[in-house]
Amino acid sequence: MTNFPERSLQVLHFNEPLLEFNFKQTTPHPKDGLFLYGPHEKAKKTKEVRVGVIGTPAGINYFRKWAALLKKGIPVPPPGKTEKQDRLHLANFPGLEEAFGISLNETEFVAYPLDLKVIDAATRILNLHEAVKKVVKLYADRTKKHRENDERAVDLWILVVPEIIFDRCKPNARRAGLNLEFGDFEKRKKNRSDLPLLKEVLTEEDVFDDAPDFHRQVKAEYLTLSPTQIVRETTIAPDEFKNKAGYPLRRTQDAATIAWNLATGLYYKSQPKPPWKLSGIRAGVCYIGLVYKTLPGNVADHCCCAAQMFLSEGDGVVFRGANGPWKKGDYDYHLSATAATDLINKVVGTYKDLHGCDPQELFIHGQTYFNEEEWKAFETAAPATTNVVGVRIRTTSGETKLFRDGDYPVLRGTAMLLDDKSAYLWTNGYIPQLDTYIGPETPNPLFITALRSKAKMPLLATILSDIMGLTKINYNSCNYNDGLPVTVRFAKMVGEVLTMGSAKGADRQPFKYYI
Repeated sequence: MTNFPERSLQVLHFNEPLLEFNFKQTTPHPKDGLFLYGPHEKAKKTKEVRVGVIGTPAGINYFRKWAALLKKGIPVPPPGKTEKQDRLHLANFPGLEEAFGISLNETEFVAYPLDLKVIDAATRILNLHEAVKKVVKLYADRTKKHRENDERAVDLWILVVPEIIFDRCKPNARRAGLNLEFGDFEKRKKNRSDLPLLKEVLTEEDVFDDAPDFHRQVKAEYLTLSPTQIVRETTIAPDEFKNKAGYPLRRTQDAATIAWNLATGLYYKSQPKPPWKLSGIRAGVCYIGLVYKTLPGNVADHCCCAAQMFLSEGDGVVFRGANGPWKKGDYDYHLSATAATDLINKVVGTYKDLHGCDPQELFIHGQTYFNEEEWKAFETAAPATTNVVGVRIRTTSGETKLFRDGDYPVLRGTAMLLDDKSAYLWTNGYIPQLDTYIGPETPNPLFITALRSKAKMPLLATILSDIMGLTKINYNSCNYNDGLPVTVRFAKMVGEVLTMGSAKGADRQPFKYYI
């Protein structure tokens, strides 16, 4: 527990941020807004999403069945014996067209089947890096072949993944008991070792450029191809995978919740605009989250830097920064003046392309402090009329708790101000509208610090209110909120994709490619 000095601390509560939907209608819950009004900038006519599906024949069939279900309504299951009758955090799925104004035709998918035996053989390659790369190639080659030989347009590729990929194609995967076999890399290695002159020349090959992680490698490979939606077979067909006792192999969310999340991803990744936007955000505001990820290899202090930009419209752009010796400590990263200038120029240039003017406020969210060199570069690179504000957002792990009377923990949106520049902010907590707190333990707050400002520092309450809003624009699901603002929520994921040797995407790319 944190020991505070003997003085009164100001406690504020921020109302739940509103989201805007069709007809400029607002509500705090994305499911309510989609059900009542439809997505923001909804098309006048239903738009069919042209989907490409890659998976085993069984996996493709599972998704066809799910696509048919998405066209219909899916009710939440009846409550169990220990559950409330009015489970407000659950919502019936009304149907894809009714909620999102889009449709799927499950009989006209572009479908490419993969042989499960071929997948199984690839996952048994002795070198895990090579095994994962070969499995990713099975999926990516189908997409590349389609682009070369088929004129049918595809808006989004659905990659249906069998459990053997999920179990075997990730770092430190346990493949004990499998009959592992030599792949091409091990065969080349053996051939080299048999030749005296080449015995010591066993240099690392590009197979080691990427971490042995299927999800990260697929996202990196598809940066130059298309947005993707990865779906596990056990998620969309849990009853097809049961243990000896007759229970599903893994516990999944209820079908209605899965439908909401899957439909949100389908819409976001296939349509020009996101399904909802933040309401009432100040004009001219731009938020960027700095991303740092250590590069693979022996150069310990080198890492990749990137920036995620988000506007009041909600949609994001990822800017690939320069690789360099940015790591100064375990959790301490600082850009050179040149790299910092280049990153801000990319962000401001994109904002101007979209809005025809410079941003009035540019908030830089990071998980570390800014040193003099990089901050001076941020200020200098930004237009004279743009106020640059640096904010540090750090998760906590139990050093500070806040309790309240009643059956539920602290209200979401509660903030405890320590001074005029730092505060604890509870982005998780009890939500009156849902009459519940969705979490396993007493929630931990974020620790927010207003670090620097080019001009006048905005009120701390303004910074906290903005962060609350940014917890509601995760378009990879249809949740009421996230615990982290989107500027830092996906920082690790984006960084992991960018540090892949196969990540050949553009320097400026839509955020939807990364999630």
